[in-house]
Amino acid sequence: MAAGSAAPLLAAVACTVLVLLAPAVSGDAATLESVPDLVKAMYVNIESFPCVRLLNLSGEIGCSNPGHGLVIAPIVRFKNSDDQLAQPSAVLLPLDQMPAFFLRVSNEPELYHKVAGVLVESNGDKLLELSPDRKFPQEDFAPYSNVSHDWNPAGSGIMWNRYDFPVFLLSEESTQTLRKIADKNEKSNNGYQANVAEFDLVMQTTKAETNGSESCLKEQSCLPLGGQSVWASLPPMSNASAEHQKPIIMVVAPQDSASFFRDRSLGAASPISGLIALLTAVDALSHLHDLGKLKKQLVFAAFDGEAWGYLGSRKFLQELDEGGDSVNGINSSMIEQVLEIGSVGKGIRHGDTLFYAHASRNSSISKKILDGLQSGSDSLGSDNVKVKPAASSNPGVPPSSLMSFMRKNTSTSGVVLEDFDSQFSNRFYHSHLDSPANINSSSIAAAAALVARSLYILATGDMTVDLMTLNTIKVNVTLVEELIGCLLTCDPGLSCGIAKSFISPSNACPSHYVGVFQDSPSSTQSPIYADDTSRFIWNFLADRTSTLAVNASSCTGKCNNESEVCVGGEVEGGGLCVVSTTRYVPAYSTRLKFEDNAWHVLPANSSDPMGAVDPVWTESYWNTIGLRVYAVQSTTSDRLILLAGLAVTAASYLGVIVGRAYISKITKRD
Repeated sequence: MAAGSAAPLLAAVACTVLVLLAPAVSGDAATLESVPDLVKAMYVNIESFPCVRLLNLSGEIGCSNPGHGLVIAPIVRFKNSDDQLAQPSAVLLPLDQMPAFFLRVSNEPELYHKVAGVLVESNGDKLLELSPDRKFPQEDFAPYSNVSHDWNPAGSGIMWNRYDFPVFLLSEESTQTLRKIADKNEKSNNGYQANVAEFDLVMQTTKAETNGSESCLKEQSCLPLGGQSVWASLPPMSNASAEHQKPIIMVVAPQDSASFFRDRSLGAASPISGLIALLTAVDALSHLHDLGKLKKQLVFAAFDGEAWGYLGSRKFLQELDEGGDSVNGINSSMIEQVLEIGSVGKGIRHGDTLFYAHASRNSSISKKILDGLQSGSDSLGSDNVKVKPAASSNPGVPPSSLMSFMRKNTSTSGVVLEDFDSQFSNRFYHSHLDSPANINSSSIAAAAALVARSLYILATGDMTVDLMTLNTIKVNVTLVEELIGCLLTCDPGLSCGIAKSFISPSNACPSHYVGVFQDSPSSTQSPIYADDTSRFIWNFLADRTSTLAVNASSCTGKCNNESEVCVGGEVEGGGLCVVSTTRYVPAYSTRLKFEDNAWHVLPANSSDPMGAVDPVWTESYWNTIGLRVYAVQSTTSDRLILLAGLAVTAASYLGVIVGRAYISKITKRD
């Protein structure tokens, strides 16, 4: 056939395909003018957030496609927790049924094998609680034996199980779309069309057939969880630590959270409320003069990776032991007191602001911290910010970074400041619902004021407290609200004014999942892969704890003087060199070593008791992650169309034979 005659035929075939497929696609068939239009009409890409595959030394948790290919299944809406599945299906799951469903799936193999994938609806505004973590989070790291205490009564533990099917959290808009599609499927009753979900969640560990951290690191199909912690001193210290042997008061807060869904780990109440209180307290103290004359040195630290085996605090303590460059200027023997700011976003109840102080041990130094907090509370007077010692019936301190210090040195004296006594006040612990709606900015501001004043009192040591100076310590409430917007919302998110004055964010929407450690540990003084949150904290602390250099110069990277750092070097026009002791510290498992351009798991060390129970968390690589829906014909419809096609073909063939015979007969007659 000539090319000229083929083109009209192909065009006619394409038009026929468009017409035949029009009933199976959403949208107006009249607008289908090309194949891309057809594809766009047939497939609806769904905005969603995946549960991914994580590994440890003993196995896997999280989600993945079971094999190397896509998963395609009809969408079925679960309405009751005891619903059944007739065939492998993509389950559209109401959020309030999520814990019960995943616990049921783990215990019912027959149901498990019929779950092709799960689509979790997002709107849970009326939920009273949802926590996928355990009732005692990270109990293996507790420095005491009673681990049966329910710190997190809402905990279901479902995030620690393995699911060999994909799970996605839908956005608000996608939830409405999928509900309509599921309703169509239900009404069609397996008739002409079925709407299916196509899941693309293939983890590289599945392809490499690895099932633990040690094997996947060898196959290089995963990377260790980790990031960058940040610490800073106020006022700055010289690297020559012999000149600065003041006892250290360490003030710490975690900077990362966790969730069933990787990229929805905001952690507003736990732990970001404490982080914001720490940053605000530093800001308040930075306005004081002559801090260098105080008896104690203030050191602030934001630890990364705490949600996954206290990676940041444990690595920080290891660096202190080994005298790493990242902690140059301090050592563990200098740390006299540790004050951790925990969850402080829900301290306001019935108009009163109340916090609880959980002490590590009954020692004279712990009592000094408690007395300092009480004195700080008294100094606030009419602000009515109260602090109480936690109940003596508690087994010990709640899950916190302080546990790392206590397991490292049993004589460590410290206090964790929380907005709860015996059980978490946060009913959405390690859930994507732990959002700004779950906290109160006034409670965070009150905690920051309490901490700032208490630290000044504690740092005076045996000196008489200057009441005039103490009463000038006030927190910037506007800063609290701005930091909430920066660290916990997408609008403005890390495009907020204060963040953009320091960094060029890679993503406006914040997420406080720790991520994976990508740097070589030797390059951590200027880490290339530090995430937006770590870089913002570093710049903020460097700015607030700094003194201006004698010959201040602009910069885009390192400063010439070792005691200086470049603040705001990422932004257009460059930053400024200031005198500050602010450092990054790598946060990854103490059981890992980077050698020959690869990660290796080290044997447990008897001098590292927390290392013996360290799971060594890693995250699988993946190529792409996607979710889309489209309509397909039912098998019955396909068979009917085939039969109709065969009938048309047979009729056409018969018509051709009859026509040819008739034409031949007429021709002979002529």
